[in-house]
This record gives sequence, structure tokens and C-alpha cells, in this order.
Amino acid sequence: MSSMRVSQLTPIEIRIQRLPNGGGLPLPGYASDGAAGMDVVAAESLTIRPGTRHAVATGFAMAIPAGYEVQVRPRSGLALKHGITCLNTPGTIDSDYRGEVKVILANLGDEPFEIRRGDRIAQLVPAPVQRASFAEVEMLDQTARGAGGFGSTGVASDRGNSEEEPIDDSIPDNVGSLSEVKMRRSGE
Repeated sequence: MSSMRVSQLTPIEIRIQRLPNGGGLPLPGYASDGAAGMDVVAAESLTIRPGTRHAVATGFAMAIPAGYEVQVRPRSGLALKHGITCLNTPGTIDSDYRGEVKVILANLGDEPFEIRRGDRIAQLVPAPVQRASFAEVEMLDQTARGAGGFGSTGVASDRGNSEEEPIDDSIPDNVGSLSEVKMRRSGE
């Protein structure tokens, strides 16, 4: 890969429209020269209770150039410190969408989380889109992996066909399983 600095790359131009609820808020922007994502802030104040989610308004709409998308990604600090993440991650904003950008935030933590207007809530990452077409065939070519999926690679061969899940000692005690989270809608 080239040693070219991110700031030296030619940026794409994304037209942005500030909506009435976005008055006085900063537009999405990079926090540092090496940042991959542009910080986006909330255009509303609310509290997300544990186990609930909300589509948080941002106060802007965009016209993304054809051939690109903008991905919506969580902020690592919110995820680690408070259990706040984006659902449908990375979310995709298509080039033909012209409505208000909203960020679907979920509270996977144990405490209600307050979002104030102007708080940084997510990151936006522009990305090129590769279109594809499908060619239906009778059979697929064979590979060493074959049809193994969902954790089939990197598994020790001496485990055999055990149905019992191994215990992962590398997971801290204060980290819960997503399978234990019951999602509720805001207002429930």
C-alpha cells in the first residue's frame, strides 16, 4: 500500500443540506488527519434505556455521488464505556437516498444513556460501491474450506465433533453476551 497520507488523497464531494432541526450543529467532519470516519452529532436530546434502540436525528440530508455509499459506524468509546452501538453496522446510506440521515443507536449497557443535542454519536465513512451480477450454475468449484462457516476456520482439529461450546477465558467477566439482550423499542 502507498505511504500517501490520507489528507493527500483526493476527496469525493458529497453535497449536504442542513435541515431545520440541524441549525447551529457542526456538519460531519474528521477529528484528526488520520481519521477514517467523520464524526456525526445528534440533532435531538433523548435517553435510551437499556435494551432499547432509537433512530437518532442528525439534522442533515446528503446527495452521495453515484458509485459510492456512506457507511454509518459506531464510536468505539461509546461502545466500550457505555454499551452504545449502532445497529445494522455498518449501516449503508445509498447514493439515491435524500431523506434525513438517522443513526440507529442501541443501548446494550446496564444503565440509561442520555444523548444531548450536539453529542457525537457515530462515524460516517464514504466508500466505493462495487456492483455485481449473479451467474446461476449447477455446481460451485471445491475449496479446502468447503461449506464450513460460522467459526469453522481456525478451530483446533483435535476437538473432534464435540457439541459442547468451548469456554473462552479471554472474555472479561463484565462483558455480556448479545444473546442475553432482549431488545425493546423506545417507549416500551
